Amino acid sequence: MNLQSNDFALFGLPERFEQDRAAIDARWKELQREAHPDKFAGQGAAAQRVAMQWSVRINEAYQRLKDPGKRAAYLCELRGAPIEAENNTAMPAEFLMEQMEWREALDEAKGEEDLDTLAGQLMRTRRDTLARIAQLLDSANDAAAAAGQVRALMFIERFDHDVQQRYEQLGH
Repeated sequence: MNLQSNDFALFGLPERFEQDRAAIDARWKELQREAHPDKFAGQGAAAQRVAMQWSVRINEAYQRLKDPGKRAAYLCELRGAPIEAENNTAMPAEFLMEQMEWREALDEAKGEEDLDTLAGQLMRTRRDTLARIAQLLDSANDAAAAAGQVRALMFIERFDHDVQQRYEQLGH
């Protein structure tokens, strides 16, 4: 293993968006067992420090690989199209209109039924966005277009958090 390897190489996975979550989880457990600092207790403090570095690196990679949004952003970055969400908010006009409609629907939501409708729309849009990301990264090899979809996904996930907070305000 090499600390400088990208996350996919570290986990022995193909460098693509579509991944088997169970395989990611299983490989993470396997790597953690191999690099656990206690396994190196008899080899001295230096060996334990290296094992700790490995353990941290493995966990960082796991956090990126297991989350579809983080995995997509990472792949875009690896392919030369960083997300730069803080500097680049460019999104299709159609999506911007949809965002405004969602905000309005959230502001006007009177109860759980209204929120359920909005949450359902978000879930479908998230699923469709993930499918577009998969197609753009794995089939079309268009990281720049995928980066735009990742920014949209980030908005969807932030907005879903707002919807969940509204549920909590209603006492659910």
